[in-house]
Amino acid sequence: MRLIQNMTTIAEYPASEYSAPNRAIKIAVIGGSGVGKTALVVRFLTKRFIGDYERNAGNLYSREVQVDGEQVTIQVQDTPGAEMTDNGISLPDHVTCSIQWADAVVLVYSVTDRSSFDLIDQLHQLVVRSSGASMPPVILLANKADLLHLRRVDSQQGPILAGNLGCSFYEVSASEDYNQVHGAFHRLCCQLAKQPPPASSSPPISASVVTEKRRSLLIPRPKSPNMQDLKRRFKQALSAKVRTVTSV
Repeated sequence: MRLIQNMTTIAEYPASEYSAPNRAIKIAVIGGSGVGKTALVVRFLTKRFIGDYERNAGNLYSREVQVDGEQVTIQVQDTPGAEMTDNGISLPDHVTCSIQWADAVVLVYSVTDRSSFDLIDQLHQLVVRSSGASMPPVILLANKADLLHLRRVDSQQGPILAGNLGCSFYEVSASEDYNQVHGAFHRLCCQLAKQPPPASSSPPISASVVTEKRRSLLIPRPKSPNMQDLKRRFKQALSAKVRTVTSV
């Protein structure tokens, strides 16, 4: 089954057996531990909210959706949480690979966790360093807006930080409001859909693979056996065996 998505609903419909591959939109979601990254991704793609998750292992979620009339495949890379240590920011190595892979990045913090907010500036710097000359679109999501009694980040600080970073800002609640979460991700997908697709989304090919490919082009492949020729040889061998037996 596929999921087809518009501005307000997600509905299932049967996939065509011989449908052409869709354009892929790749999004990486990064932020501190426990800010609700997985809950946001699942909420966006399925409408469902699940309160408890196992420790984030960096799952890749994929759905076929419709964005402004175009059928696309949205791939969302959920990443393990970053943490602040005495030596600076700590995060798994493959988070950097996820940023380099992605067409866009979603930075997430929780309004109930001040340290997750303080991480955002360094995570944004990581996106800048990892992206090289081609900086991907970035949005800033403040999650858990429904937990007013636990708020540790003022509602005005998020927009100010987003303005300093030059990105869009959304304060949402993954548990309470699907439309908020959907709207933030959907606007990002629309922005990406308007951009021309990259020349190639395939991973880089190593030199050894290229050399092996060239070598395979120089070495002629053996021809497939001719069945008529095999039958003729079998009859000749059988006839020779019959003659030998007769002469004996």
